[in-house]
Amino acid sequence: MTNAASSERTAHVQEEELRRVWANPTGWRYWTSVNNTQIGLWYGSAAFIFMLFAGVLALLVRLQLAVPDNDFLSADMFNQAFTLHGTVMMFLFAVPIFEAVAIFVLPSMLGARELPFPRLSAFGFWSFALGGVFVCGSIFFNAAPNSGWFMYPPLATDKEYSGIGADIWLLGLSFIEVASIAAAVEIIVGIMKCRAPGMRINMMPLFAWYLLIVGGMILFAFPPLIAGDILFEMERMFDWPFFDAKRGGDPLLWQHLFWIFGHPEVYIIFLPAIALMAMIVPTFAQRPIIGYSWIVLAAVGTGFLSFGLWVHHMFTTGLPQISLAFFSAASEAVAIPTGVQIFVFIATMLAGRVIFSLPMLFGAGGLAIFVIGGLTGVMVALAPFDWQAHDTYFVVAHLHYVLIGGMLFPVVAGIYYYYPLINARKLSDRLGKIAFWLMFIGFNVAFFPMHLTGLRGMPRRVFTYPAEVGWDLLNLISTVGAFIFATGVALIVIDILRPKHREPKGKMNPWNAGTLEWISEPEENWGVRSIPIIRSRYPLWDQPGLIDDVNKGRFYLPDTQDGRRETLVTSVLDAEPVQCLRVGGTSYLTIISALSLGGVFIALTFHWWLLTVLCGIVTLGAILIWLWTGTSEIPKRNERDIGLGVTLPLYVSGPASVGWWAMFITMAGDGTAFASLMFGYFFYWTIHPDFTAGLPGPGAGWPIVAVALFAVAWLAMLLARHANANDRVWMARLSLLGSVPITLAACLAGLAGPYLHDMQPTVHVYPAIVWVISLWTVLHGLVAIIMQLYCLAGSFAGRLTASYDADLRNVMLYWHFLMITAMISFGVLGLFPEVR
Repeated sequence: MTNAASSERTAHVQEEELRRVWANPTGWRYWTSVNNTQIGLWYGSAAFIFMLFAGVLALLVRLQLAVPDNDFLSADMFNQAFTLHGTVMMFLFAVPIFEAVAIFVLPSMLGARELPFPRLSAFGFWSFALGGVFVCGSIFFNAAPNSGWFMYPPLATDKEYSGIGADIWLLGLSFIEVASIAAAVEIIVGIMKCRAPGMRINMMPLFAWYLLIVGGMILFAFPPLIAGDILFEMERMFDWPFFDAKRGGDPLLWQHLFWIFGHPEVYIIFLPAIALMAMIVPTFAQRPIIGYSWIVLAAVGTGFLSFGLWVHHMFTTGLPQISLAFFSAASEAVAIPTGVQIFVFIATMLAGRVIFSLPMLFGAGGLAIFVIGGLTGVMVALAPFDWQAHDTYFVVAHLHYVLIGGMLFPVVAGIYYYYPLINARKLSDRLGKIAFWLMFIGFNVAFFPMHLTGLRGMPRRVFTYPAEVGWDLLNLISTVGAFIFATGVALIVIDILRPKHREPKGKMNPWNAGTLEWISEPEENWGVRSIPIIRSRYPLWDQPGLIDDVNKGRFYLPDTQDGRRETLVTSVLDAEPVQCLRVGGTSYLTIISALSLGGVFIALTFHWWLLTVLCGIVTLGAILIWLWTGTSEIPKRNERDIGLGVTLPLYVSGPASVGWWAMFITMAGDGTAFASLMFGYFFYWTIHPDFTAGLPGPGAGWPIVAVALFAVAWLAMLLARHANANDRVWMARLSLLGSVPITLAACLAGLAGPYLHDMQPTVHVYPAIVWVISLWTVLHGLVAIIMQLYCLAGSFAGRLTASYDADLRNVMLYWHFLMITAMISFGVLGLFPEVR
């Protein structure tokens, strides 16, 4: 046998072993799989189903508004339908569909085997699916939220009007937001730490850049809504008056917290759609993108500016003129980086030789619609015009032009573009072209007349109208257009679902794309056969023979020496290999954790307190077992030969590890939620001449004691880390053990101030906000105690040593954030209760 034949045989054996290790289970265990391809398809399928459900609700709304004085839907059912339509589209489709695409294509695109936390992705999917079913299913029991997808108080806090629907919205979406943040952590760490060797940060695919920016935006946009949900649900559940003006609250605080989330949310939706176009345009222009650095800077600028626009949703609330001017200018300014991105695409197409295709057709149609939405966006960004158009159908038209043009059409383009990655077959060109024109024409027929309807004074969220006001013909045209648009969407669904097994499979890279996601066979379960060395932004164009070398195992990790799922961890900037990471495999714990956590939120909705506690205990136990069996494992050997003469450690800790980065990113989001609660404290302080209303505060003594005790516990944890690093095992254990009662004492001291001073949270907003901030800090202290005990158990079990200290380092990072939180919260509550 020749050496070449022997090498080919070895590569074949290696591939068969990889196939066995990464194989998906069958039967019930199929649903416990944590493979990125499978999870991405589950995510995408569920998001698409929710979108179709929301589309049906939209058609019901349009039927109701087709003619004057219609009684097709009752007022309450109309309110439930349009509330769920907006909620599902924003929370259950627009964001999850991009998380699905990211989980599906990112590993291959980055030249990786897998993202670093596949179990976290599976947990996120099950949380998303359960929360979505809970929220959507409420309408079948006449219990859906009915106060609009923005849930403005005091309407939504009125239990007699909103019923249990508002609780379903608040707690169901809080659960869904857990899934979004989990996906954001997975995506950010995956992009930063799991790129192929050589793929420096300035050589990443633009899709990865956009998803990195969007992941960061999720961490800073979703937590304010979570903080608002906490305040909202505390008012509904326990009558704490955060939005009750009679007791010092203010409904405007909800608007601030909601739109601090809500406007970045628009760009969280829009930027991934542009990311899809950033992959499609170079492929069909058959040339690299022009202005790579400019489009990255424009994407960063768009993400940054998006956080300065939320007040333009509140121009009619009586804000000071200086606020109107600032936020109006910021709303105008965001058009600049958005325009840069669109002009980059146009320049790339002009510089190349554009190949006509369905993805390009949908992409171009979407950009045309989006530009119209952008022009009307500039109009409503002007305060005087917004005063006239606010809460009219002009705003409805603008919103849909931006979201459907800027998101839905590019998503469909992405479906046609990436569908061959699923089964090596394309969707139908003929059906796709018919669907496009039905959608494009139907959309404009449906939504363009709404500009005129709004300018004629038709307000949003009315379920019927009299005939004599002159809105009837425009509404009828919009309804006809909506059904034409829906027919086009139905054709796409038919095209996706129709049997294709008799059609011949196409080429592995049917579009001749230049990026790495097209390097793998669709039926394989890993990202790439072997992890390549990257020297170009478009390696399939610029590195001849790369596909053959990858598929014959000539790069890193060509085999599975120990029968484990493995991928490479690389440095953040230069993508130099630093670790061979063993990722988690099939596990029931992801489903158990998600279902039990869902049980917590569902039980809270119905005030089933005992079930809430039981589900919380199950959730805690499942997560601890998950961590113990998945992330705390010490490898049997220290290093692994990954090929090409390179040996890497199997275990790292601190900033070199993906776990440390996951903790840092999670705590950044957690810190944003805390900052939002503190924003509420200072908001009340600012709007009231006497913030405390003459009521007693927690005093300075107990908050200072709490901070001091937290500081002592923090120092004890630092000592434990130092002792463990120097292999002084018993000192480390004693420090860990001693920090537990000190932390508990700090928590009790944090609650002692408001408790001993008899601060009644139902009387006025001042004691209510003091209690919420105190409880937030104490809850984090209790989580810290669980972490301390976990590390102590790991030390006694031999899992925490001087060489294997990732858990302790990660917990120490959590403690740094906790110490900052305690200093700010108790410092403000104790020292500044009455100072203006």
